[in-house]
Order: sequence, then C-alpha cells, then structure tokens
Amino acid sequence: METLTKIAAFLDRELKPETFRDSSHNGLQVENGGRIKRICCGVDASMAFFEAAHARQADLLICHHGISWGDSLARVTDLNYKRLKFLLAHDMALYASHLPLDAHPLYGNNACIAKALGLRALKPFGSYHGRLIGFAGHLPKAVPYTGFKKQVATLLGTDTIQGMDFGKDQIRSVAVVSGGASDLAAEAGRGGIDVYVTGEPALAAYSVAEEYGINVLYGGHYATETFGVRTLGNLLSKHFKVETAFIDLAVPF
Repeated sequence: METLTKIAAFLDRELKPETFRDSSHNGLQVENGGRIKRICCGVDASMAFFEAAHARQADLLICHHGISWGDSLARVTDLNYKRLKFLLAHDMALYASHLPLDAHPLYGNNACIAKALGLRALKPFGSYHGRLIGFAGHLPKAVPYTGFKKQVATLLGTDTIQGMDFGKDQIRSVAVVSGGASDLAAEAGRGGIDVYVTGEPALAAYSVAEEYGINVLYGGHYATETFGVRTLGNLLSKHFKVETAFIDLAVPF
C-alpha cells in the first residue's frame, strides 16, 4: 500500500501541471484518507466512472477530464454535490490531468497515438494557450490514404471513422491532436500536413480542410483520449506497489 501524497507528487513531477495555462485545475482535485492500494484510470470524471471504480475498490481515480474547471466548483450543488458526495463517502481521491497529459512526449494522448501509427521524427504541433500540445511526423513511406484511414479506425477501436477527405490519395505527413481540436486543422493546412487526426468534428473545419486541400480524420473525443490515462496507469504500476486498471466506458463521441 502506498500514500496518496507520494503518488500525487510523482505525477506532478512527471506531468508538470504548473507549467500549463489551462481551465482545468490539474493535479490532485479531491483527497482521501491518504492510503492507496488500487488505482482506476478513466477519461471523464463521471458518476459512471466513479461507480465502476468503486466496484473495483479503488482508492485513487486518475482522469483526463476532472471535476474542477475555472470556477466550476463555486457552488457545490446538483451534479457537483452528487459527485463529491460519492467520492468522499467512499474515501476515493481524484487526480486530473488535462493539457499536461495531451502534450507529454512519453505519456500523452498525442505522442502515444502518433507512435502507435508508426510516425517518425516527431515534432511538437498544435498551438493552444501558448503551448504546443500535439505532435506531427511522417510515415516511413507514402501509403494510400484509404488504408491509413482504416489503420486509424482500427487503432481507435471503431468500424468507421469520419473524414473530411480533401487531400492527397497517397499520404505521408501526419499531425495528431486529440479531443476537441478541429480548429487546429488550419495549422495543419498551413504546414502542408497530408492528414490531420483529431477527435471531435466541427463544421468550421470543413471549409478549412477543403480550401487547404488536406484530409482530416475524426476518431471521437473520448476514443482519442484513452491513451494517456492508460499509459499513466501502467507507469504507476511499475513505480508503486499498487494495482491499476483502466475503465473503458466506450463513450461513442
């Protein structure tokens, strides 16, 4: 059994949340009694995640989207009350990492996706709040776009994937920013990227992709942001005497 203080300090050192300007209050958001034996990781701090983690007797929850954003907890009512009450009643701590977990070159959503797709010579990409939070690179050789599209779908665990298919039939350069980052399609277009992979579609990106002549793939906000928390769980199981598990709620958006 480990201590919450020790694990939270380790995560802070690795993720460096203080270096990011973010609406999420990254780091430890809810404490527990201090002892950690089991950790559950998930994308969203929802009741479904909390209940599934409690069923596994978790002491610490780690998620990408926490419960404290800006002044979101100014009033502890409605869902805020229900969620906090559940955590406190079951002595469950909550640690959240938003932008730090998108941008991390080893554990982040974007680096993990880029590496899983076989991209090489990775460089930071995607400016958000003054930081580059994604990655861009190239495939070992040019491949058919249709085949790459299927590869992305397989990686993200879906049969079909939405695409704005205005680019080359043979592609090599790829940029990745997980979640709701459609607005960065313009940066991909200006940079001459063949395919931009992100999570959540937006109408405004359609004409951008069309006019720049690039391909944009949408794998789902949730699906593109499972990678970071999975990796953190594996990291913690190697460094601490704790059991870890990823809870996949398979949210289709």
